[in-house]
Amino acid sequence: MFSFDFLKRKKRNTKKASWVGPTLISFLRVLAVICILSAIAIGLLFLEEYVKGTTDGSNRTMYLELAKVPSWVDSRLQNRVLDVAGGEEGNIRFDEQAALTVRRNIEEQFVWLDDVTVQAGQDVLRIEGRWRKPLALVKSGVDEKYYVDSERVVLDFVPMPELPIVEIAELSMQPEIPRPGQVWRAEDVAAAITILDRMGQLDRSLTPDKPLLFEIACIDMDNFSGRKDSTLPHIMLYTKDNIEITWGAEWGKWQQYLESTDEEKLAKLYGYYNKFGTLSAGPKYIILRDPQDKIPLPIDKH
Repeated sequence: MFSFDFLKRKKRNTKKASWVGPTLISFLRVLAVICILSAIAIGLLFLEEYVKGTTDGSNRTMYLELAKVPSWVDSRLQNRVLDVAGGEEGNIRFDEQAALTVRRNIEEQFVWLDDVTVQAGQDVLRIEGRWRKPLALVKSGVDEKYYVDSERVVLDFVPMPELPIVEIAELSMQPEIPRPGQVWRAEDVAAAITILDRMGQLDRSLTPDKPLLFEIACIDMDNFSGRKDSTLPHIMLYTKDNIEITWGAEWGKWQQYLESTDEEKLAKLYGYYNKFGTLSAGPKYIILRDPQDKIPLPIDKH
């Protein structure tokens, strides 16, 4: 009896084992096939994305970067040029025309940057150019303001209190102020810019830590070329403390009016400034046009 029951149980277990083994193996085989097919599918997806990224560059967005930006260019100007460079959509798609598109956007819409170059790197476009530094301010009407750089190119107004920008007052305004980006060819503008540019050069070489131009409020061109009164000085400057500086004839015409040379005028002005550390040391008038002998010319060293 005992041996018969044992044999029956052994027979049932053998049948059960023989059924479970093939079923489990079949299941594992199916599972393995599913895993392999899934892995192949995922691999194909990654391969497709890789191919798109390497062969279809139009789907990649390029980053914009400004290079060699002067210290006086603040964040507002930098943001403006990047906004302009990116175009209406705000980004640039990577293709062979990307650099050309950025350069064209800047040249057409941002007059502060000249001689623009755009170099393409990996996912980046580096923008570089010559920044136009405002030298003079011109006011027109009540609210209109414009800058002019050393090449007489008109720039749109952006508050820049950290730069020594001098107002040009009493211009003829004929013809009218050109649009930003254009050269202002009026003779009185050219005469004022020539003087201010030379003063700016001396500031950089003689007084870089405390530019003299910071004390000049305006250059008055009301009697330019003697158009109001030929007997009076043609060009005047005024400090922020309203000290009157008599310059005289426009640059290069001192001999016609028997005045000091242009270099002597600058030497007198900067000699006074270096001696007292300011143009507001006392006198309310500083006369530069009267010729004098043996005037030290510190500008001759530079």
